[in-house]
Amino acid sequence: MKPKILLFDIETMANEGYVWGIWEQNVIAIKRPWYMLSFAYKWLGDKKTQAYSLPDFKLFKRNRRDDKALCKELWKLFNKADVVMAHNGFSFDVKKAQARFIKHRFKPTSPFQQIDTLKVAKKYFKFDSNKLDELGKYLGVGQKIVHTGFDLWLGCAVRNEKKSWNNMVAYNKQDVILLEAVYERMKPYMTDHPNHNVFDNTKNKCPTCGGIRVIKDGKRPTRTTMQQRMRCMDCGANSTKPITKKDNSIIR
Repeated sequence: MKPKILLFDIETMANEGYVWGIWEQNVIAIKRPWYMLSFAYKWLGDKKTQAYSLPDFKLFKRNRRDDKALCKELWKLFNKADVVMAHNGFSFDVKKAQARFIKHRFKPTSPFQQIDTLKVAKKYFKFDSNKLDELGKYLGVGQKIVHTGFDLWLGCAVRNEKKSWNNMVAYNKQDVILLEAVYERMKPYMTDHPNHNVFDNTKNKCPTCGGIRVIKDGKRPTRTTMQQRMRCMDCGANSTKPITKKDNSIIR
């Protein structure tokens, strides 16, 4: 059994509030709080990237700011996932999503592990920029869709333009496609990646990608023992396992 890894990205509307000026101002009061506009997702290993936006639901005709049905769909995905992945998910996407879940009185989802590609980029590398768009360009795997800036958000939430909603969904989907491409490039470097062998109940596969083409690659000493070093020929990740009697000589 492979872990169910959910890649996702959300788009939210800004808070509407009152300010006295336009430069480094404190907000006097919030007129209308933020809400979710759309989200895109795919399951790792699937080809299709899917998305939902507010106009997809009947509630939209009565109240264009009611995101309960939209959030319920995302809640269902979280509830199925063993691992959820987003760029800046720890600080934004996952927490923002769960803020809407509790707002709508949803019960907590089943527990899941997280992969945050922003944290991965900061932990293992020194890129000039850790933004998803810049990582995609640097790694040569793609980039975000260029859009009209905040006017796109106004086109959806204020003017309710079909073209703006279509562009928002396309932008949202591309973020997930780019997320997966960046993740695949950085994945072999992750020493704390969720372990596939735990889900498969085996010790013979690559713990990072679940591949079966794993070869011996020397031995690694620790303070108390010697471990067999392994390398995955599919993703390139390193791992270790306990030494057995037949592994008693260094294998290169």
